[in-house]
Amino acid sequence: MAKLIFGVRPLNSLWGLTPLLLVSHTAVAQGPGTGQSDFGGVGLMQTPSARMNEVGNFAASWSRTAPYRRYSVFIQPLDWMEVGFRYVSVENREYAASDGDRNNLDKGIDAKFRLHQESRYWPELALGLRDAGGTTLFGAEYLVASKRWNSLDFSLGLGWGYLGNASDVDSPLGWLDQRFDERPGDAGGDQGGEFALDQLFRGSMAVFGGVEYQTPWDPLILQLEYEGNDYTDEPQDNDQAQDSRFNVGARLRLSDNIELRSGWERGNTAMVGLSFSTNLAGLSQVKRDPPPRAMNAPADPDWASTAESLQRNAGIRVDEIHRHDDTLTVIGEPTTYRALSQSEGRANRILSAKADDGVDTFRYRWQRRGLALREDVHDRDAFEAAAGSASHDTPYRYGVYSHARLEEPAGDSIYQGDAQRASWRIGPSIEQNFGGPDGYLYRLSAYASGEYATDRNGWFSGSVTGTLADNLDKYEYIADSDLPRVRTYIGDYLAEADLGIGNLQYTRTAKLGDDLYAMGYGGLLEMMYAGAGGEVLYRPFDADWAVGLDLNWVRQRDFDQQFGLRDYETWTGHATAYVDTGYEDILAKLSVGRYLAGDYGTTIDLSREFDNGTRIGAWATFTDAGDDFGEGSFDKAFYITVPLDAFFVRSSRSSATIAWQPLTRDGGARLNRRHALYPITEERDLGRYWEEYEATWD
Repeated sequence: MAKLIFGVRPLNSLWGLTPLLLVSHTAVAQGPGTGQSDFGGVGLMQTPSARMNEVGNFAASWSRTAPYRRYSVFIQPLDWMEVGFRYVSVENREYAASDGDRNNLDKGIDAKFRLHQESRYWPELALGLRDAGGTTLFGAEYLVASKRWNSLDFSLGLGWGYLGNASDVDSPLGWLDQRFDERPGDAGGDQGGEFALDQLFRGSMAVFGGVEYQTPWDPLILQLEYEGNDYTDEPQDNDQAQDSRFNVGARLRLSDNIELRSGWERGNTAMVGLSFSTNLAGLSQVKRDPPPRAMNAPADPDWASTAESLQRNAGIRVDEIHRHDDTLTVIGEPTTYRALSQSEGRANRILSAKADDGVDTFRYRWQRRGLALREDVHDRDAFEAAAGSASHDTPYRYGVYSHARLEEPAGDSIYQGDAQRASWRIGPSIEQNFGGPDGYLYRLSAYASGEYATDRNGWFSGSVTGTLADNLDKYEYIADSDLPRVRTYIGDYLAEADLGIGNLQYTRTAKLGDDLYAMGYGGLLEMMYAGAGGEVLYRPFDADWAVGLDLNWVRQRDFDQQFGLRDYETWTGHATAYVDTGYEDILAKLSVGRYLAGDYGTTIDLSREFDNGTRIGAWATFTDAGDDFGEGSFDKAFYITVPLDAFFVRSSRSSATIAWQPLTRDGGARLNRRHALYPITEERDLGRYWEEYEATWD
């Protein structure tokens, strides 16, 4: 069940409430070799090309070529790799697991890898897998080349499996080993979802290719395609008549982000499609934040007013301000600007006006949830000289440094903020599930959440959700699994409670050593489970790795999402390693432990964060559940986290996450903990601090 939440904070919030459309934030590549195919992913119609989109490109597509309707989401995490997933609705075949009159729905995962980038004389070359992680009903592998010539973009490839059913030639791989001559018919496993490794590049091959023509009218592109499938060996004995292997089509760009597609395929069947594309790495919004304090602005009358200015203008919620000899130290938490250098630059102006001539150094001790994370140090004279220079070209930058030697501040405390505080937000959310025997299920709801801090290190948090509209009466649990039902009651939870408590817990943090952090929590931990648990995290300062351990005892909640509990209880927990790979800002997470259903296994999570804070990633969980897992064979999902800063005219450190999970199953199910130490301690990583120096002056 995918969930997307948008929040509205109180009116005194530091981020603006002026949303702009996603399509207004970024441009996408256009022209020949950039459009989505019927199956999703860059290609022509039924066939792929070797082309890739720009890094960060996101495309959601729909197409219909009877009897198939295809829904897909594809992303470009790296310049040489395209990945995505797809649902195929087969209009003339029933969903075997459904009691109702529903079309069969097949799920698949695709990947394409560029082997060679186009040069003056050589074409672009790519290797790809289609429907590699599902039932492999439409499974295929291919090698394809593409070459641009003026307004024409040519592609030519060799396909196996669904792309090679025309069987133009025997696979040359059979010369190496006879097993490549035959293609297994059920490589996806009895339950589907297994990677069909023993099916790859086996069986006969077919030639496919085509050309796209950029017409003089810029929005229109024409297509001619020769496909490698003859439709005589369709999945589920669903063979189709084919009058020609040539397909013709057109792509019409309706806007910078929306494209309409149409064509005539198989010589007898119409195709229509629609695609939405945007570049997640380019999402941004011109800001209308309050301007930085002028260097000659009058000083605040007292330190309490200075703390308010630091909150309002620099985005620092101040806990304390200390004075020791020639040093002024601000202890606080970032609330507004993604770049700490931006908060510090704004704060330097405020402190410069307030501090007397005896202060030479400004220190910013950053903390979150009461955990001291690091300290950044600025030379006052160097900053003031840089601020007075039009180019900011002074030694100031080289005098700034950061460290994690966080002893108790010396000197006098000249300001202390109130540790007890409350915050809240309200907003809409949508939960949705697509890909099961019940078709598309959704719940549109409104939520209210709040927090009350008891002190620097402890806080109560809670949320209440009310249903506005849904179609969950269509939900029916059908799954071939012997595991305890730890997640597949999702329909019962969503359908029974029109107003439910999503979370109500108390959380407390502690710093156990220079690099060791801890957190404990208890209460109604999520929609389905109550209990108690704890986490410890070892995270050295500015290291490219960290390790953590969480352990939780939980008990299943009643369906009405109030305070009642069901009989099922269990222990769950994981040891997790976090590794910044140093390659293209990719973070790798490896968790090993016990899941909610009592199965043991590991979760692998790979994600990439772009400069604007957008993160795209995917995870897969493999456990010892085996055949007990049921359809899907293992748990997996694809997710996008987008900073709200990209959509609002006021800066924000908040974000929204949406995930696509093919099926809700009990195997590999994890506890949805509201708080985790790794994101809380993100400021332990200097990240792009030095690259963001220019933000000091914004």
